[in-house]
Amino acid sequence: QLRLVESGGGLVQPGGSLTLSCVASDFTEIYYGIGWFRQAPGKDREGVACVSQGDSNTEYLESVKGRFTISRDSAKKTIYLQMFDLKPEDTAVYYCAADQRPGLCTIYSTYDSLRTNAYTTWGQGVQVTVSA
Repeated sequence: QLRLVESGGGLVQPGGSLTLSCVASDFTEIYYGIGWFRQAPGKDREGVACVSQGDSNTEYLESVKGRFTISRDSAKKTIYLQMFDLKPEDTAVYYCAADQRPGLCTIYSTYDSLRTNAYTTWGQGVQVTVSA
């Protein structure tokens, strides 16, 4: 079974940048759609970005469009989330997740591609804190 491990979190000032990494346990990750999610204290987990199988398509939560970029380097079994112009409201625990269902982040709508119940494999999460 695929396993995912996130890293790269930390404390950053408003307006700053951070890149999160999600390393997969094996090279079958290319056959999975990958999503990045976040959960702030007291709030539901929400999807922020996804990339389809084979890296053919990406989708984003409206509030992070133009600031976050998801990408994958399958040679390194790694999926990245580059975050720019960070805001205090981006503070959360960030998770990567994977699923093999066809159409994830392509045929599925953005809303359905960023639903937590669309993904079956999850990492342990990494804290991102945006504060002065």
